[in-house]
Amino acid sequence: MMTLNDTHLINRILDGDTSGFAVLVDRYKDMAFTIACRITGNREDAEEIVQDAFMKAFRGLSGFRQQSQFSTWLYRIVYNAAISKKRIKGVPMQRLEDHPASSDLAENGEDPAVDRQAMLEQAMQRLPEEDRVVLTLYYIEESSIDDIHKITGLSKANIKIRLFRARKKLQDRITRPEYALYG
Repeated sequence: MMTLNDTHLINRILDGDTSGFAVLVDRYKDMAFTIACRITGNREDAEEIVQDAFMKAFRGLSGFRQQSQFSTWLYRIVYNAAISKKRIKGVPMQRLEDHPASSDLAENGEDPAVDRQAMLEQAMQRLPEEDRVVLTLYYIEESSIDDIHKITGLSKANIKIRLFRARKKLQDRITRPEYALYG
């Protein structure tokens, strides 16, 4: 089965074959949810944001100029919607102290790989939202600095600085537990 590229799907959708949008949704829903969740820290809000973002993208598809990738354009919509939702609701951030300590996880017989993943996730939650988003886009989505710039509106230099500092903060929080609790 041939995989259709985004441009071909978008052209089909604009020509009236809206079934192609389901392919785009399936292709990008996970990362869209991850971005929204990284910003809001709330699953329910993230799900609502992603649904609204896909609806907005569908309605605005005729205005998409294809100067960037569809994913970049969509993630920008998700990013803006999540930031707006967070500002409106004043969503509180999760605190590391609210999660079980990593030693408790290991003592309960859980897999050490899961333990490391939980520690990483906890450390990520303690970072500022823009740092979490930049790290997620760069390392998980493997977006370029240019694409992250288009999605977030941050300067390319700021993105590089945020990546450097966020990696350092993560390393400190994972290797020095006292820093994770109070830093």
